[in-house]
Amino acid sequence: MSVVCPARRQLLKGLGGVALMSLLPAKAMASRSTKGSRALSFYNIHTGERQDGVYWLDGQYLGDTLSSFNHLLRDHRQNLEAPMDKRLFDYLYQLQQQLGTTEAVHVISGYRSPKTNAMLRSHSSGVAKKSFHMSGMAMDIAIPGMKLSHVREAALSLKLGGVGYYPKSGFVHIDCGPVRHW
Repeated sequence: MSVVCPARRQLLKGLGGVALMSLLPAKAMASRSTKGSRALSFYNIHTGERQDGVYWLDGQYLGDTLSSFNHLLRDHRQNLEAPMDKRLFDYLYQLQQQLGTTEAVHVISGYRSPKTNAMLRSHSSGVAKKSFHMSGMAMDIAIPGMKLSHVREAALSLKLGGVGYYPKSGFVHIDCGPVRHW
């Protein structure tokens, strides 16, 4: 029978706690923090517009930055913008953290008006009748320098919402609806 001295017992307890904390998902630990900043960078492939900025600072979303993001993510066919769900920006931020990149997110589709969604649906069976794009809760994206399959796998691992994989069209769909994939 081995005897463990009190100092060694404390050290082992401390190391056990550190090991336990390392098993927690990064998003669980990060969600408690109200200090720091979160930034994103976008490139809209249809309009050629670029936008970047800090959208969250010390626990607060920054309205001016969110407004500029909403403009870039507008329905370019109808020139209509809508407020995008803040959770979508957090999803993208965590996705980039998971992938280890700060490259601009290439936006294929952000907000869609009901008229645009109906038009796209008439041309493709892959467009949902009640798409989360119409609620500002979805984006179709690609990230330069990242394999589309890696973007998909990283998004799936986060379990923050829906993930659609469209390799022939060159994008991954993410939304902040229920966790599911296709």
